Amino acid sequence: MTIRENILAVLRYEKYDRIPLVAFGYWRQTLEKWVDEGYVSQDDFDECLKGGYGNKGAYSIMTKLGFDLNWNPEFGIQSGLMPAFEEELIEVRPDGGRVMRDGAGLIVMVKPGIVSIPAEVGTTMTGREAWEEHYLPKLQWSEERVDLARLHEIAVAPEKRERPFGLFCGSMVGAMRNLLGVEQFSYLYVDDRDLFEEIVATFADIAYRCVKKALESGVKFDFGHFWEDICFKTGPLLHPQIFERLIAPGYKRITDLLAQYGIDIVPLDCDGKIDLLVPIWLKNGVNTMFPIEVGTWGGSIEPWREKYGKSLLGIGGMDKRVFARDRAAVDEEIERLKPLIALGGFIPCPDHLLPPDAQYENIQYYCEKMRKVLGG
Repeated sequence: MTIRENILAVLRYEKYDRIPLVAFGYWRQTLEKWVDEGYVSQDDFDECLKGGYGNKGAYSIMTKLGFDLNWNPEFGIQSGLMPAFEEELIEVRPDGGRVMRDGAGLIVMVKPGIVSIPAEVGTTMTGREAWEEHYLPKLQWSEERVDLARLHEIAVAPEKRERPFGLFCGSMVGAMRNLLGVEQFSYLYVDDRDLFEEIVATFADIAYRCVKKALESGVKFDFGHFWEDICFKTGPLLHPQIFERLIAPGYKRITDLLAQYGIDIVPLDCDGKIDLLVPIWLKNGVNTMFPIEVGTWGGSIEPWREKYGKSLLGIGGMDKRVFARDRAAVDEEIERLKPLIALGGFIPCPDHLLPPDAQYENIQYYCEKMRKVLGG
């Protein structure tokens, strides 16, 4: 069986040869370190940066580590700002920090030597007037949002695929948070509920129309994939009741459409503690949680499976932090994963991009040991 056939079989509780070894990708700084250490070639590094984690450079790095694939939807729609804002330098601080306007219109502080997400210090999206002047014109439907020429160029007939071919289905609310920043996003529902609902509806409708056009192309997709990132270490940024009333219908409209085209595997990428949103996603056709961050809150498929049954699937849940430690820590993590794998419908994967403290040889060791555990 191919990697694709095995993955689909695992997630459908069908017979499979082995569970493929799945990764999520790497920080740029991780790859830079591995280039310096001699583990990654400059050619692979350069190629990886050109096209993200699904191209041949990323595939070369991944397979040398021992993974079978990086989990990502192969084809993306443009459901966000089109065009994005031009990045703009607003101010240079005495300490070298740069205040920038980014592509989403956020005002951020970029500090020298800091490689994590820049601090949000403001936003262009200050209210109704800003929405209508700066954002709404960039959130109009157009055929160009779905590059059908590119889709037909990269698509392979299902029977000839080595890896699963997924369709990115957009974001119902995470993209909105990117425009406003966490603080403004948190206030807007109370300050201007009509505007909040209009922004939600705008993103949801564009995503639906993009997905519909991609599906109507005739290309057969193996899964549909959403992105959100709207939770942190104690729960979601939006109250679950508001989420269910305003956000969930957007998922349902798209997952019903995916089902019409025979797509029954629908992952959603959301970091943080997602427990309160899991039943809402399941109810609305999103059935595969990813990347199930272990973090400080112990994310795991096990309690969700106990509550919601076998309809809930998962990809992720492997604590990537052990790669910064030693082989004993890796062995301990593998033992923790074994009973989760035995539940079925679950594919272990490092629970986010591999950070710079990840040791290349520890990852190789994990892949070698896991290949034996997974039966291949």
